Amino acid sequence: MRIHHMSCGSFCPVARRWVNGAGSVFERGHLCCHCLLIESNQGLILVDTGLGTADVEQPHLRLGRWFTTVAQPKLQLEDTALHQVQALGFSPRDVRHIVLTHGDLDHAGGLSDFPEAQVHIHTPEHHAMTHPEGMEKVRYRPLQLAHDPKWVLHAPDGDHWMGFDAVRALDDAEPDVLIVPLEGHTRGHAAVAVRREEGWWLHAGDAYFYHGQLDTEHPHIPFGLGLFQRFADHDRPARMANQERLRKLAFAKQGEVSVFCAHDPVELEAARAQTST
Repeated sequence: MRIHHMSCGSFCPVARRWVNGAGSVFERGHLCCHCLLIESNQGLILVDTGLGTADVEQPHLRLGRWFTTVAQPKLQLEDTALHQVQALGFSPRDVRHIVLTHGDLDHAGGLSDFPEAQVHIHTPEHHAMTHPEGMEKVRYRPLQLAHDPKWVLHAPDGDHWMGFDAVRALDDAEPDVLIVPLEGHTRGHAAVAVRREEGWWLHAGDAYFYHGQLDTEHPHIPFGLGLFQRFADHDRPARMANQERLRKLAFAKQGEVSVFCAHDPVELEAARAQTST
């Protein structure tokens, strides 16, 4: 099983020091959109999609002016999962499965580039995306779902894995790709665990935003990024509890489980370096 670490979106909000923890407040920050492309026996599996080609071409319509103003996405077609899949020599039809950590617009925008793929998601998250309430109407974009994705819904129940309950395999043919409930950032947020020869990758989505939050002695996050995280939390106590569980897992299972989130460029580069060795 070959795994590619891709960034399918690049965001440049103001005040780099408040976003990345270094540099000047007068510089632009940098956040990535860390996705996985897995070469499996069934074809390709994509974990999150980042921004899609239609998002790049129609950003204000697809993403909304609030998001484009705050996040300042670069909007480059070559960053989309579709273009990166093709650059590796594959066809969009080769992407058989997409697993979403959650349905926020910067994670689900590329769904429409792979209309034939089965889209795996926790049932509570699917309900939130299709029947949003309150602020959920801002984070989910109906246009990104207008092509009628081929949903595969997973109830948040199942087996145990590394101290987490209700974990499910993608399907019987893919026992090495697991969907792990990690609610809090959204109603049905999940992590995705992928077994490799050296151990496990755990894509934690937006369960945390910054590598310093997994520091066992002094968990920390830059001021501005922390404010945005608090604003984006659907259930902050639940997310904080799951963040603590991830911190303990990363410490207790060093060398066996590599944990990373969706938007930290430091973790993306570390994962790429680990993959290339």
